[in-house]
Amino acid sequence: MTIDDSGVRVQDSTVPGNGNNNSSTAAELPADLQDERLIASHGFSGAVEAFTARLRSGDLGSVPVVVGLIIIWAVFQIANSSFLSSRNLVNLTLQTTSVGVIAIGIVLVLLLGEIDLSVGSVSGLSAAVLGVTFVNQGWPLALSLIAGVLLGLVIGLFYGALYTRFGVPSFVITLAGLLGFLGLQLLVLGKEGSLNLPFDSALVGFATRSFLSPALAYGLVAVVVAVYLLSRLRSRGARAAAGLSAAPTSIIAIKAGALAVILLVPVLVLNGDRGVSSMFLLFVGMVVATDFAIRRTRWGRSVVAVGGNVEAARRAGINVRMIYLTVFAACSTFAAVGGLLAAARLVAVNQSSGGADTNLNAIAAAVIGGTSLFGGRGSAYSALLGALVIMSISNGLALLSLDSSVRFMVTAGVLLIAVTIDSLSRRSRQAHGRA
Repeated sequence: MTIDDSGVRVQDSTVPGNGNNNSSTAAELPADLQDERLIASHGFSGAVEAFTARLRSGDLGSVPVVVGLIIIWAVFQIANSSFLSSRNLVNLTLQTTSVGVIAIGIVLVLLLGEIDLSVGSVSGLSAAVLGVTFVNQGWPLALSLIAGVLLGLVIGLFYGALYTRFGVPSFVITLAGLLGFLGLQLLVLGKEGSLNLPFDSALVGFATRSFLSPALAYGLVAVVVAVYLLSRLRSRGARAAAGLSAAPTSIIAIKAGALAVILLVPVLVLNGDRGVSSMFLLFVGMVVATDFAIRRTRWGRSVVAVGGNVEAARRAGINVRMIYLTVFAACSTFAAVGGLLAAARLVAVNQSSGGADTNLNAIAAAVIGGTSLFGGRGSAYSALLGALVIMSISNGLALLSLDSSVRFMVTAGVLLIAVTIDSLSRRSRQAHGRA
């Protein structure tokens, strides 16, 4: 295998006709590219070629959802010029947060090839506990928040114990949880059925009135881009020192520039109104932290391994029971946090908290964002992208004064398209040996 300067791959170990061996050329290549059986890429053109090859083989990543989001925004902007206004986009970020946080937990469960149908009920119950303890019983806000989060953790551990000890399918466990915790929520709220949170409380202020100043927002973007650039250059230097292939500096510079644009444009638009919401920033931070845990920790790699092939993971020495237990616990905990944030944004808790379409929106967000229903493939960023798609549809249709019946049908169509793309890409990956 030799690779020319333009990144074109040549499947040949000798040069015909001159009798010279290419061992000297191979020795100049990085150690991980010297095996002539590898199909490797090199340079900028090689990176582009490798990317297009992944797309052709069905490894689509976030490309379909990003394209879909652009189309959705373009359609709604054409239909109503207020859709992409600063004020409406700030509202969209606030609406996205609670559903997106719940969707992070759904992503983790889907990575195992399982499902949690009770996240809406868990979020509503946690919000009810917050309201009753904080408003009616006078608990300190911090203690009420801890109680709501711990409730979600305990519920998830209960699910995990039922699944690992008795083998009850997650569909059945969480369907029972959906009904049972909905009933418990109604019991906790009692005859009043509704509680208003103090508008001057720190939680409500954080959810509704806390925004970054423009200078702080731009500074944060600069820090994020700088950290990304330095980490990529450090990784490149470490690989080069070890004699391994490394991404070209041109690719790193292009990615850093693209990241800067992706972050600066929304911040610039949002600063035209109230700015970047602290609550939305918390959601993004949760997404980044969860993605790091999935990709860079032993626990995260074990989750993906179990979702890909549970028996192979068990034989590799992974504690499969512990993985299921921790993932179900994390999912319910994220659901509880999402419920608390939703209550804070609405400044109220009632019998419909966590109800209506909360379950469907969270699950649809994870799937539409690119997490596979078959397990083993997905990213925490699926929750962010999928929640933006779901809430953009809801927000845009509301601006057009269309009722919820249309929103349900449009969301169903988008979800069906996303699952179809996932199925087709999975077949393509299997055909190309990438599954």
